[in-house]
Amino acid sequence: MNASYIKQINKILLYIDDNLNTELSLEKLAAIAYYSPFHLHRLFKAYTNETLNTYITRKRIEKTASLLIHKKEVSITELALNYGFNSNASFTRTFKKIYGVSPSEFKKLSPGHYSKIGKVESKNGKMQPTFNNYICNINNHKNWINMNATIEVKDIPQLNLAYITHMGVNDLDIAFEKLVKWAKPKGILDNPHTKMARIFHDSFKITEPGKVRMSVCILLEKPIEVSGEIGLTSIEKGKYIVGHFEVELKDFEKSWTGLFVWMNENGYKKADGNPFEIYHNNFKEHPENKAIVDFYIPIE
Repeated sequence: MNASYIKQINKILLYIDDNLNTELSLEKLAAIAYYSPFHLHRLFKAYTNETLNTYITRKRIEKTASLLIHKKEVSITELALNYGFNSNASFTRTFKKIYGVSPSEFKKLSPGHYSKIGKVESKNGKMQPTFNNYICNINNHKNWINMNATIEVKDIPQLNLAYITHMGVNDLDIAFEKLVKWAKPKGILDNPHTKMARIFHDSFKITEPGKVRMSVCILLEKPIEVSGEIGLTSIEKGKYIVGHFEVELKDFEKSWTGLFVWMNENGYKKADGNPFEIYHNNFKEHPENKAIVDFYIPIE
């Protein structure tokens, strides 16, 4: 897809993230992107493999699922009204279509601490959720963290980044290579303190892996001009749980799960920001192919 198109679609994706509880019509979003509704509809489907309406509905339901996991006190009626559903019945019907259970059942079944939604094929071919312990039990999570992580809670300043949007878990290396190719001639990589990062706009707990949206990033120490599919973004200053790991790529998911377990066990609550990773090495140059990486969870 043309880089200028990608830039405008990224603009729409960010706007949707920030305005899930407002009216998001095709016409309104098309005006923001300076496209006709027909043109935006076509481009959005080509880029995300979902229609705009399907994407917005999914994001709204996933947002409510996240709130049900992390904020047990929230009321289902309040969620339905806040995220564009005209009745509890409509909200419940849409939620159940995605997760296979009602919001009230989901709230009971997904304590967030120690559970993961794994999606399996049902008889009718649709993805349905099952609620299983991620490894074996809570002690395994604790043991993993104790053996593999150094954890601290710290305030971090605002971080400025250049990024490329990436959808799903496949071909991530291509996205990183694109960003490196862009950064090299600009001298960004000449600074030995330059680091790569990845921001998660969706959670693997509630979003199918192929639809998880990420920003593949490079940290910037000074302002720089970007164009096309390279965008600029920032991570807000605030309080974060920071887990320092030296692990193989296959252990990233286990490490993230363990870090969230640690968060719950220690009485912290996740804030509205996005979790992210900052890499301190190229795992391919490590003698054991391990990544030296910090995982960040924003907390209240």
